[in-house]
Amino acid sequence: MAEQWTSTTAGRHLAGRVRVSTAPEVALRKALHAAGFRFRLQVRLAPRGCTPDLVLPRYRVAVFVDGCYWHSCPAHGRKTPWTGPNADLWERKMARNRERDQRSTTLARDAGWTVLRVWEHEVTNDITAAVDRLRAACGGGSTAN
Repeated sequence: MAEQWTSTTAGRHLAGRVRVSTAPEVALRKALHAAGFRFRLQVRLAPRGCTPDLVLPRYRVAVFVDGCYWHSCPAHGRKTPWTGPNADLWERKMARNRERDQRSTTLARDAGWTVLRVWEHEVTNDITAAVDRLRAACGGGSTAN
């Protein structure tokens, strides 16, 4: 049976959310491109459940840019229990998101990819550090060497 969400004014802003090419993803892509990295977007690495935000085929690195809210960031994720008419549904949704993240990481690693997960706040707070993390995952190189 399908989940029955109750429409609320508090959740109205979520209806138009963007799933791909979010602001942190675009910012990271621009910074990576400026640093000389070349990548592909939304490449499926496994038949079910593994589509990173971007991949660097030359280095076999898969990058997931995880939003702090949707992926339960330890620093910025929800710290209080859910309330309201959809509380149980929200808790289950966030648990599914965490499980999907773990499954995607496992599938990519099993397929021979190095997985890098970057939190939204890492990109917005210090994009240079995020690019440096990716550079390290690529063995310190870029195509601009």
